[in-house]
Amino acid sequence: MSEQTAIVTGAARGIGLATTKLFLADGRKVAMVDRDGKELAKAAGGLNGVTALTYDISEPDQVNEMVGEAEAALGRLDALVNNAGVADFGPIEGTDFQRWREVMATNLDGVFLCSQAVTPALKKSGGCIVNIASISGLRASTLRVAYGTSKAAVIHLTQQYAAELGEFGIRVNCVAPGPVRTKLAMAVHTQDIIDAYHDAIPLNRYGSEDEIAEVTRFLCSDRASYVTGQVIAADGGFESTGIGLPSLRI
Repeated sequence: MSEQTAIVTGAARGIGLATTKLFLADGRKVAMVDRDGKELAKAAGGLNGVTALTYDISEPDQVNEMVGEAEAALGRLDALVNNAGVADFGPIEGTDFQRWREVMATNLDGVFLCSQAVTPALKKSGGCIVNIASISGLRASTLRVAYGTSKAAVIHLTQQYAAELGEFGIRVNCVAPGPVRTKLAMAVHTQDIIDAYHDAIPLNRYGSEDEIAEVTRFLCSDRASYVTGQVIAADGGFESTGIGLPSLRI
């Protein structure tokens, strides 16, 4: 069989970059997609088997061009990881419509556009899609009316695609990460928030980017050949522990 391939969006950093590296370790060729061209070039430098593509996945024309370029460069498309997203947190009264739309454009519209554009290629390969949502899509919390709603919609969109594309052998699943120890999170989370998360998570710690990427790697592999329409919360048990943290309330 031809060498397996994947498109990973939001691949310049964090979970997207970690996923890319695991795919490369498995022998996949990867199209790394990000709208931050400078950071993408830095991330892709020194990685063998990658094609770096600078596109904004919230723009329909750019998405169609990106998928066409990725298929031409890779020769075939076996997997799409919809990881690109924006994290925007603030009170409901401070979330105007423009702010709402900016979150939805990337977090929800981008997932739809990329999945739609790659479907013809996945029908040929019998490939798969993994969407990266968030624990915020499974449980409500304060200060994330747009973000949480966008991720809840991604979870349902995953099930819609799984239901409709299953007859073509295309599997579609979703990973819902809990708190992850990224550079961004550590820069904005106060010690009070960090301590509160540790208390609320049964495993008593943040997850790592690699731990989330490993779940995605599994879902894209033949080991998950009978898994579709599922949401896996990679959250250290956080979903099981109740409602939001006092430290994150207004």
